[in-house]
This record gives sequence, structure tokens and C-alpha cells, in this order.
Amino acid sequence: MREDLNYLGQLYLIGANQTPFLSMIGGLNGGATTNSFNFPIAQPWALRTADQATGVKSEATSISDVTPITYTRAQDFNTCQIMKYPYSVSFAKQSTFGEIAGLAIAGTTPVPTDEMSFQRSAAMKQMAIDLEFSFLQGTYVAQNTSATVAKTRGITSAITTNTGVGGGAAVTKVMIDALLAKMATSGAPFEDVVIFVNAFQKQKLTGIYGYAPEDRNVGGVNIKQIETDFGMVGVQFDPFVPTDTLLAIEMSVCKPMFCPVDGSVIKDTEVAVTTASKGGFVYAQVGLDYGPEEYSGKLSGLAIA
Repeated sequence: MREDLNYLGQLYLIGANQTPFLSMIGGLNGGATTNSFNFPIAQPWALRTADQATGVKSEATSISDVTPITYTRAQDFNTCQIMKYPYSVSFAKQSTFGEIAGLAIAGTTPVPTDEMSFQRSAAMKQMAIDLEFSFLQGTYVAQNTSATVAKTRGITSAITTNTGVGGGAAVTKVMIDALLAKMATSGAPFEDVVIFVNAFQKQKLTGIYGYAPEDRNVGGVNIKQIETDFGMVGVQFDPFVPTDTLLAIEMSVCKPMFCPVDGSVIKDTEVAVTTASKGGFVYAQVGLDYGPEEYSGKLSGLAIA
């Protein structure tokens, strides 16, 4: 509407808008596809605990023992969620980009000059940050009926095997070492583990692992990788990780799972013009495939101040 004012000056997006997790696993145009809202993630199975008794036989027993050992499997799964972001611009608003509010300077071109393109772009950016939040903090809701709002399971709630509780204490190297050791014991391959943290915990990690050589002109450190007993582990700030949580995610098994519509994973559809406005909506059916949750780990309940 024309009440949504135009201004001069460069456009700057403010607020939490980074989506590093989504970007690392393929973004809005990457990942895999499925033809079902519910999709399998993994078939976890395990060997029995190693010993020197169960499988070790005498010669006499070895020719008579016929009792088999059965190794059982399970199934992990997740669901897609429907994401729809409508946008609309009146004909009057689209055509009056020359009407300027605020400080106006002669000869300066207003930005944007195409309101529809701006609104469409903003809707896509909103979808991206909502997906980042959902993939990290989403709470699973299965779609039982058409009226159910299905929600994908985020990796924070998915991780149940390799966990640690801070109890309100500040994160320490001892905590992180214990978490990584637990992941290794669970069979995590450590192919591409990245620690995701919010701003507060990122600064704590830099304080724990950082070492700044003396310099008269440069100070400070920014830890992006940690050398561990199990290989290099990345460190990534993400504004959508809960402040009291540290996530150590095996990125090699994570990807978005799209349920395409007419072959498109992201559908940008214009609506029929029946009034003096035009618009459309961006639409996606997408969930998170986080692989075996046993490959990742989390610390929760850490100090946040």
C-alpha cells in the first residue's frame, strides 16, 4: 500500500539473518528430494559389546554350537513441513516509487524502484531464516490429517545419545572433550564435524582455545577450527542456536529433504489478478535429514551470562 513509505538511501537488512547451517548443507536449492512427507533418515544398528567369551569356542563347542546371534535394526525418520510466504503490492504502490518520505535529495534515485521484486526477495529471505531456526530448534509434529501443521524435527531435539548437561556452569574444555569422546564411542566418523554456537558461547570458545601471539599492532583471536584427538573440528557462529547450547554436528550426513511441487523444490507462484494489486507466494515442502543422531552431540544448560 502507498502508506508503506519510500525512502532514499542504501538498503540494509538488520537483525539475525545469517543461515550458516542451511548454507553448509545445500541451501534452498540443494539437498535431496522425496515423494512422501515422512521420510526415512537412517537404519541404526549396533554390534554387541566386544568381549573374549561370547564368540570364543572350544573345538568341541565349535562343531556343535548352532545358536545364532541376530543383529536388529531400527529406523529414524522425519517429516517435511509446509512453508508458504504470500506477498502483494497494489498497482498504486508499484507505480509511485517516486513519492519519497523522510530526507529527500535532488537527483537521488529511490531504492527500490521495483516493489514487487523487493517483496519477493524479502519473502525468500524470511523462508531461509525460518528454515535455519526449524532445522536447529524445530519440534517434531507428524501430519496426521490435512488440518495438522506438520513440523520437522530439528537437530537439537534429535540428538539424544551424545549429550552433556552444563547445569548452569560455563562451558569448559573438559565438557567439550567429554562430548567428543562420547561421540567417538558411539561411532561418529568425524568426517566433517562443526561446532555451532550462539554469540555468547562463541566468545567463550575463543577464550578457551584462543592464543594470541604478542603484537604491537594487532590483538584478538577468532577460533574457527579446533585440533582434537579425533581430527579437526570447525567452529561456527549461528544466531539460531539456543544460547545455552553447543551443537557438534556431523555435517557430512545432513541435508535438506524437499518434497517437490511440479518438479520445483521452491515454488514462486503468482496469484491471479482479481483486484488492483498483484502478488504471489513462495512455497516449499521441506524437512531436515540429519542422518544418524548418534554421529552428532550437544551440550545444553550452559551458563549464558
